[in-house]
Amino acid sequence: MKNPFAEFGRSIVATLFFAIILCGIYPLIVFGLSRLLFPHQANGSLLIDKSGAVRGSALIAQDFTGPQYFHPRPSAAGPNGYDATSSGGSNLGPTSSNLVAEITERIKAYRIENGLPPDASVPADAVTASASGLDPDISLENAALQIPRVARIRGMTEEQVRQFVEQSTQGRGLGIFGAPRVNVMTLNFALDQLAQK
Repeated sequence: MKNPFAEFGRSIVATLFFAIILCGIYPLIVFGLSRLLFPHQANGSLLIDKSGAVRGSALIAQDFTGPQYFHPRPSAAGPNGYDATSSGGSNLGPTSSNLVAEITERIKAYRIENGLPPDASVPADAVTASASGLDPDISLENAALQIPRVARIRGMTEEQVRQFVEQSTQGRGLGIFGAPRVNVMTLNFALDQLAQK
């Protein structure tokens, strides 16, 4: 018969061994390699302006409400949206009357804000929140509809603004997954940096 104390001792040693490897050494190696190979991403993909101030992260949307900015997807993260500590969607289903009312209001506001006719088609990502509520990306169609407004307010030509949109456009994941998208954070950051020259 096996000695239960010996088995208990072996299990303690095994637990400590794997705790040191998996909770200490492995995370340190991954942290060190990420800092060495991908320093920008490892530090949170921060957007730092010319004065050295952090203006946000390219990975997390902010609530841009001014007409001079491209607006991200609506957010259900937190009570006021865009709360990184409360990431999540609304969990409202397609038959929810609250969701239908929200989307109807958002469509109306989007058309007015961007000078579109009352019957103009509105991209789905302009009026629906992402699952995280923090998605910084919008569709190419959504960005294209916002170009005239942003150009007019900033005193730029639509072609100039379109070039900024193209610079902030990301292709499909691995070349095949998803659709091309525009990162609103990097786009608005680049436009603000131009204005500060």
